[in-house]
Amino acid sequence: MTEPEDQWDAVVVGAGMGGLVCAAYLATSGKRVLVLEQHDVAGGNSHVFRRRRAYEFDVGVHYLGDCGPDGVLPAILAGVGLADRVKFREMDPDGYDRIVLPGLEVDVPADWPTLRTRLRQAFPEDATAIDSFLDISQAIGAELRAGLLSESEVSPSDLARRTPEVVRWNNRPLTELFDHCGLPVRARTVLSAQTLNFGMGPDQISVSMHASVTDHYLRGSYYPEGGSQVMAASLVETIEAHGGALRTKSRVGRILVEQGRAGGVELVGGERIKAPLVVSNADFPRTVLELVGPDHFPPALVARTRETEMALPLAVAYVGLDIDLGDRRNANLLWHRGEDISESYRQLATGDWDELPALFVSFASIKDPGSRAVCPEGHSNFQVLVMCPPGYEQWGVREGPSSGGRYRRNADYRAAKDRLTEAIVRGTETAIGPFREHITHLEVATPLTQERYTRSTGGVSFGMTRWGGQIARPDVRTSVSGLFVVGQSTRYGTGIAGVAISGIACAGEILGRRLLSEVHRGAVFADRELLPERLPGWDPLRVSRGTARRNARGLAGSGRGAR
Repeated sequence: MTEPEDQWDAVVVGAGMGGLVCAAYLATSGKRVLVLEQHDVAGGNSHVFRRRRAYEFDVGVHYLGDCGPDGVLPAILAGVGLADRVKFREMDPDGYDRIVLPGLEVDVPADWPTLRTRLRQAFPEDATAIDSFLDISQAIGAELRAGLLSESEVSPSDLARRTPEVVRWNNRPLTELFDHCGLPVRARTVLSAQTLNFGMGPDQISVSMHASVTDHYLRGSYYPEGGSQVMAASLVETIEAHGGALRTKSRVGRILVEQGRAGGVELVGGERIKAPLVVSNADFPRTVLELVGPDHFPPALVARTRETEMALPLAVAYVGLDIDLGDRRNANLLWHRGEDISESYRQLATGDWDELPALFVSFASIKDPGSRAVCPEGHSNFQVLVMCPPGYEQWGVREGPSSGGRYRRNADYRAAKDRLTEAIVRGTETAIGPFREHITHLEVATPLTQERYTRSTGGVSFGMTRWGGQIARPDVRTSVSGLFVVGQSTRYGTGIAGVAISGIACAGEILGRRLLSEVHRGAVFADRELLPERLPGWDPLRVSRGTARRNARGLAGSGRGAR
């Protein structure tokens, strides 16, 4: 597929959720948009892969918050014509997360008052400290959400007046709020248990990000009907229907900058595509230091970026069983071997994996029981997430796949992965009971797998924790004219909702509009009459390859597995 050089108004590098959302809003606003994706299928951490013609595994979507009638993510999708094309199934509102510590279980409900009651019951001697922590967290969550949905920008003076808790605590680490409230170790572990989702301990995550994530899920936790690939495929349909295009298996080697302005991209292999706007959904440090190059940015920004600290990488086990786990409640499990979550993070830094300190279990077959793709009738499908130490040495390699390092057949890598796989199975059986004899499929994706398919720094799924030594993240506009960034390392946060917000915020910066506010109030930019009819057998994975490769051989059914 070859396009004329002058055809595109904007090129989006990477088809993760942030890039797709941005591209969809630009396309529905009249821009000619080309999305380039190095993998065989769009979606980034929201895509799926299939195994044995029996199981479909979500790479990274385990639950989504705030997807009710007033939800932010549904509003973003509705704004590009997808209100009835992407639907969400609510998890158990009385306990969408079960947090388990030795001698303690807490079911996290989808509302602040009930959560307060349960935490006060769990820690009666620390009720005042619990109240103080929840008061501040709830206020910050509400202030941040209101700011996102505001019809106008908030000035610095208004910010101090309207969002005092955000201003006070914004980029301070969560441990400082714990200390301020006088919370004991066990309560800190329960209150920060969800950090297992994104690999940032209480010392790394900011108060504002933690409060925003907590508030996000307490507004209801959901799972997309038909699996997470439906979201990416629907956005691809919108982009293509409005004159844009998606090219998969098209890796960008360089973002072109001419006289201080973005001028397009150059693919690996030499093809150049010109455009006055470039949106990078690639990893932020990789965008600055490799795709664009440090010579095009101010020295201070380059120095900050070189000092970037990333979140901890994750490993994920994808498990199929020949028994039905449907008698469990529709909730995730956040299991801790000990009582001190900070000690768990310290243990990981030593590389001690024989007894995993914590794990997160997501039961896909319970969340979407009507899906025929997730697993056969009578079977179960679940994923187990564990945090890993940073760096390559524990995997027996010196460099990652982004630098050309080979690892899949490396004997040391395979031995390390086998040890981790056994530790995951053993730890998960401790958490949910024996299942080893019922395993029909088991594979583990390591941080090297993540790096291979997304080219994220260090194989990290959830972006930066510190930028130049500070708990801070960049905005979507860069110092290079015409160059924008979206994704996990932007100031809009982590996870699917965070990157989707970064996408619509970026499109709003380009178009000069408060798009999120508009769509939350009901604005629709897409021409719904242009969207294609979905015939029987509609396959979101096939759609997510783009028009040019939709019927190519080797459908990504064997896509990103654990290699």
